[in-house]
Amino acid sequence: MTTLYKQWKNLIENQTEATFKEFWEEYSGAETKIYSDILDHPSEKMTGTLGELAAKYEVRPVIFMGFLDGINESIKTPNDFENYDENSQVEVEIIPETLFFNMLKAEADYLYGLPQWEEILGEEKMVQIAKEYKQSRTVRRQSPKIGRNDPCPCGSGKKYKHCCGKNA
Repeated sequence: MTTLYKQWKNLIENQTEATFKEFWEEYSGAETKIYSDILDHPSEKMTGTLGELAAKYEVRPVIFMGFLDGINESIKTPNDFENYDENSQVEVEIIPETLFFNMLKAEADYLYGLPQWEEILGEEKMVQIAKEYKQSRTVRRQSPKIGRNDPCPCGSGKKYKHCCGKNA
């Protein structure tokens, strides 16, 4: 029997142009509903079997599995759900700052734009996390840039512009 995690991976990997819109509406709607509930009670743990929680949020178990896959890096104790089925016990306790950062990273504006965030983190903290996210995306040079008139790093003794930088 295929695990819910494998079903989830198959579902997202086998989307076509014809099926994607319907899938995305189902998934993003479910995700918004679940996250809204979590953010309404940010200090509470979400616990129960995967099947019970899917029923609570009125989503298919495979869609709830997708939610778990998405939130796994933003919770205190990540789940190892490779072998999860509907009877598997689930525990979700969010780390609000990490969750907000990861929503920015996923470009999920429909989630990081939820109104509950302002009450949980406050506008100042949200701005700080957004700034940290933008800085994390900035590409930084590993070594200092070689100037045209610097000695060539190949060790020839020539200036870079007359050696390895000649055709650059």
